[in-house]
Amino acid sequence: MSTLVLARKYRPRHFGEMVGQEHVVQALANALTSQRLHHAYLFTGTRGVGKTTVSRILAKSLNCTGPDGQGGITAHPCGVCPACRDIDAGRFVDYTELDAASNRGVDEISQLLEQSAYKPVVGRFKVFMIDEVHMLSSTAFNAMLKTLEEPPEYLKFVLATTDPQKVPVTVLSRCLQFNLRPMAPETVLAHLEQVLAAEGIAAEPGALRLLARGAHGSMRDALSLTDQAIAFGAGTLQEAGVRQMMGAVGRSHVYALIDALAAGDGAGVVATTDALRAEGLSAEGALEEMAVVLQQLALLQVVPDALDAADPDTAALAQRAGLLPADETQLLYSIALHGRAELALAPDEYSGLVMVLLRMLAFRPPGAARAETVVRPGQAAPAAAPPATVAVVRGPAPAVPLVRSSATASLAVAPPAKADPVPPPPAASGPASVPPWEEDIPLAEESSLPSVAMASRAAAPTAARGDAAGSPAPIEMTRGPLGDRWAALVRQLTDANAIAALVRELALQAECVAIDAGETRLRLRVERESLRNPNHAERLQAALTAALGHAVSLDIEAGAVNDTPARRDAAAREQRQREAEALIHNDPLVLQLTAQFKTARIVPGSIKPV
Repeated sequence: MSTLVLARKYRPRHFGEMVGQEHVVQALANALTSQRLHHAYLFTGTRGVGKTTVSRILAKSLNCTGPDGQGGITAHPCGVCPACRDIDAGRFVDYTELDAASNRGVDEISQLLEQSAYKPVVGRFKVFMIDEVHMLSSTAFNAMLKTLEEPPEYLKFVLATTDPQKVPVTVLSRCLQFNLRPMAPETVLAHLEQVLAAEGIAAEPGALRLLARGAHGSMRDALSLTDQAIAFGAGTLQEAGVRQMMGAVGRSHVYALIDALAAGDGAGVVATTDALRAEGLSAEGALEEMAVVLQQLALLQVVPDALDAADPDTAALAQRAGLLPADETQLLYSIALHGRAELALAPDEYSGLVMVLLRMLAFRPPGAARAETVVRPGQAAPAAAPPATVAVVRGPAPAVPLVRSSATASLAVAPPAKADPVPPPPAASGPASVPPWEEDIPLAEESSLPSVAMASRAAAPTAARGDAAGSPAPIEMTRGPLGDRWAALVRQLTDANAIAALVRELALQAECVAIDAGETRLRLRVERESLRNPNHAERLQAALTAALGHAVSLDIEAGAVNDTPARRDAAAREQRQREAEALIHNDPLVLQLTAQFKTARIVPGSIKPV
């Protein structure tokens, strides 16, 4: 003996039983009550949201005669009159359903329209319901246009489609269009609880949440999954069984991934991925569940009371809301979403999953300041952090650099140091035990170089340089003690991997214009507006505080820069390049070859320091 599936057994019989489509129910009920009836309705929406159900309820409302047989058009069909019973049973002669997916030609539409010439046999209205109307051919659409625009007063058209973009505008303009929305997981969950209570089937809340999320807004899918879960669990719904049936990734795996990402633990990320593979779980499902958790974390970071306190996952989410700053949560969410589309391009889905997770790890700034822990009602507030401020100054930069005054230990103004030219590179014939391109000049040691105006630096003779004379102009830069100290600090931070990405770029492109006596306050000048971001400044300040061992206040102003770690690096690279070029051009063998072969020359750009 076969049983009726839940999706058919609990199909709504009147508007009061419809869930999740209140906007459509209200419009149709008001139209029926006030007798303002249109001749054509178009219901759109994804599968399983109630398009066919609404059309049948509308047909019953138009033809209901009431329990006593004296009723008229109503928004509350009785369900007991012959018209209501026959429409529910699918045998009402004046209600015709046509599946356009299998009857899409002009001949089928013509046969249907031929019936419009005859008045209803037993009902008040003839109702033509065309499902998946977007599947009709263009000639079939053209054949029904005239009748659809001016049907007889006893004829109503009801069209349904999952893809309204494929319906011609000439048809859309003749219909009242109602969009049935995908249902929220909470709506699906509440309906499943009612259905299972009526069926007398025990179900764990976690199992119902999995079914509600797995339905993706479709109530029919939710009920079909519930039927399958009942059969899988032998009459009961347990979370473990439903998760196994659906192949869903457990929150424990997702929490382990987020914890590993927050801690920068690459080994933990790979180990958790291997565990997912060993259990045969879907890589796409892992990213999908991870995106759901990150969305809830982002919501919790902004609105701490937004999640349901009765949900057992809320406590675990609250514990992890402080592990990631809000901007990093958004970044990981975006990478998870885009990573799902890339899985199909990977050699296999798990290698794609590993690469997506490693990308999350690579874009996480090491040593960045963590977000404050979300305080739930009834919890004690965390201990206050040491006071530290970051000020971004939008005004113009001073005309002269600021240096520290040793006498007053305060911010003072001093004229820039006079530039001295760099002596020319040594001749190739002299003793040189170490080639210049093998000398690595760290930022911290560049303070030993003399202050230099690079434009006035002596170069190799033009005759010896040959084609190198067309190389870019040297970088003009004036060095000072503040630049030496700032370059040393930046090198210390980068060597320790305390800063990365845009925060590292901010440090490299910044010029230090003032440092107080205790190095508790630094003033930086940054030219690029995109780097003068308060979030980047906060992370740089936190890294400096950790490196120096005391609280640091950071002020950032706008203006043109001169002595920055990035410019020092560029100047050092340029110096090494020029020395290498001079060494090659002055080499005796090279000179002999160029003298012997008049057309011989060194290919421009081919000389690179190793």
